[in-house]
Amino acid sequence: MCNFVPDMLLFAHYFPITDPTLVFFVVLLIILLAPIIMGKLRIPHIIGMVLAGVVVGRYGLNILVRDDSFELFGRVGLYYIMFLAALEMDMESVRKNKNRLIIFGLLTFSVPFLLTYFAGIRLLGYSITSALLLGCIMASNTLVTYPIVSRYGLQRKPGVTLSVGSSMISFLFALIFLAAIVASSSGEGGITFWLTFTVKFIVYCTGVIFLLPRLTRWFLRRYSDAVMQFIFVLAMLFLCAALSGAIGLEGIFGAFLSGLIMNRYIPSVSPLKNRLEFIGNAVFIPYFLIGVGMLINVRLLFAGGGILWAVVCIVFFGTLGKALAAYASCIGFRLPLSSGHMMFGLTSAHAAGAIAMVMIGMKLPAIDGSPVVDAQLLNAVIIMILFTCIISSVITEQAARRIILRDKEMPSESNRETDEKILVPVKYPEYAERLMNMAILMQNRRLNRGLVALNVVYDDAQMERNIERGKRLLEQMTRYCAGSDVRVQTQTRVAANIANGIKHAFKEFQASEILIGMHTHKEVSSRFWGEFHQSLFNGLNRQIMMARLQQPLNTIRRIQVAVPSRAEFEPGFYRWLERLARLAGNLECRIQFHGRTDTLSHVNEFIRNRHPQVRAEYTEMPHWNALPQLATSIAGDHLLVIVTARKGTVSYKNALEYLPDEIKRYFNGRNLLIIFPDQYGNQEEMTYSQSQHTEEHSAWESLARWVERRRRKQS
Repeated sequence: MCNFVPDMLLFAHYFPITDPTLVFFVVLLIILLAPIIMGKLRIPHIIGMVLAGVVVGRYGLNILVRDDSFELFGRVGLYYIMFLAALEMDMESVRKNKNRLIIFGLLTFSVPFLLTYFAGIRLLGYSITSALLLGCIMASNTLVTYPIVSRYGLQRKPGVTLSVGSSMISFLFALIFLAAIVASSSGEGGITFWLTFTVKFIVYCTGVIFLLPRLTRWFLRRYSDAVMQFIFVLAMLFLCAALSGAIGLEGIFGAFLSGLIMNRYIPSVSPLKNRLEFIGNAVFIPYFLIGVGMLINVRLLFAGGGILWAVVCIVFFGTLGKALAAYASCIGFRLPLSSGHMMFGLTSAHAAGAIAMVMIGMKLPAIDGSPVVDAQLLNAVIIMILFTCIISSVITEQAARRIILRDKEMPSESNRETDEKILVPVKYPEYAERLMNMAILMQNRRLNRGLVALNVVYDDAQMERNIERGKRLLEQMTRYCAGSDVRVQTQTRVAANIANGIKHAFKEFQASEILIGMHTHKEVSSRFWGEFHQSLFNGLNRQIMMARLQQPLNTIRRIQVAVPSRAEFEPGFYRWLERLARLAGNLECRIQFHGRTDTLSHVNEFIRNRHPQVRAEYTEMPHWNALPQLATSIAGDHLLVIVTARKGTVSYKNALEYLPDEIKRYFNGRNLLIIFPDQYGNQEEMTYSQSQHTEEHSAWESLARWVERRRRKQS
């Protein structure tokens, strides 16, 4: 023990790290590990990066020095945030609803701006400049929760369109006010200065708006090289930012304006947009966020109630302003109240834009010896981001569900059959035939689309041997399907990640759904979902069916289907219903649906109209918690089908979190088919505010389960 303290002191001698190579290594390590840890804690990705910066910074464990690399990459990341925010704007919706957008945009900017300004002056005692800066921060917003809207397929709803357009308008006004604050803080606030500044601003905007589109069109038409296009876009971004700084505006205004102008030339689904997002999300933006965290002094949180009072005032008045603007516009435009909830939810979150503005405020000269942005205000803004992101997520989620139930929009049946092509990943010979047999029984023989059999092998030392095994297995599947006169496309694929290999094959073959065997080999993985299944259904928005078949399908006597409430509102409702109806019809067995009465009525109507020959029965299951009660009615020759839902969809419920435990406890050894239906949105969409990485269980859930197990043992 005596030697422990000296050893620790000797070890601490190497910190903080100053070697550029090691600094970059530690930053990359943070960027790699932060999404994993924050995914476990269910903390937003953007906050996770900032917290990581707090831990490694001088006010934390003092592992890194905030050297020039953070200044350089931080500035690039700051411009990148503004540029990508502009690229994500839907300019077409702005043109179509410009009058309403201008009104709502002015309201959602001015109301929180005024409320926060007066709160800063009266309640927090800030200077006029600090209060104005705080007003700009809270008047703008970031569409952090827009992915929730995409998941529910509500992008074209009036409330969503207004929120997206007004976000652009409020952010633009906030940047203009910020530029004015920066200019006036230089001490040259006379009438001559403002006239000169106005002229320079008009000339700058006119020149950029006139020249940049023409130059972009010429270059992109003339040069198709991917690297050259990427470098050109970056060059224009930083040119606009530099010119913006030259006329007295902050560079982030130029970055945002260049993004708005080049928006139409960089489609949302294009290799160029993907490259821009990738490099920004992978390096520059995380570098910037980590650098911000290194400036935060966490000790101030325990120094007194001042910072807590500042957080309360900022969050309350800023959120109140956004709510008043949203609901006033909702009433004025005669929209349903649920649209007002959506407008409030989408416009109430603050993220990287707020960090960008407060960082600019830190560089402003002190007024009467007091900095415009002190450590207390910086910490308060960071904490405010966390609270507003949580508020926005909850409100938007609830509003999306209410809109779907309000409009009673049922999914379309038009694409249920025409896009059918089932992808069947196979690995184990003893299981592959049963999977292919199930796919054959589910497919529409009239379309003659055939099946896709896929074998994915790891890129490791056993690769060549596994490829040969895979080819033999696929040849066996081809012969098996030929006996049923079914055409099969096959592919053996090498991948470092099995889930990514399946997803890439899914896109290449333009498949409609996946039928895959459930994990049964405990020596490979002890997790319920196996090594990659969860990554598959979290990373793909199309229907995925996971089967565990203990016996040949032709010996199945009854299919029992557990259907969650509100399943009829999911976009994939008719697809899985069609597959099960075909399966029951081809097996000539009974199929029994368990669910809520209103959901079962839609199932009954579909079966009666489309598959009248199917012998279907319907049993009311008022609540999903009654699922374990089905165990007594599931015989060994039954097939239990559980229609589940991905998190963030209208039929999702918290009880689904315990599905793996319930299956292991009540349905172990039974024939099982778990269906994840189609959903809206793009699961692989990249954004700096939301990580693609998801964990099977959060740390809080694991802690709650550990406490519950301890309680049971003691009792």
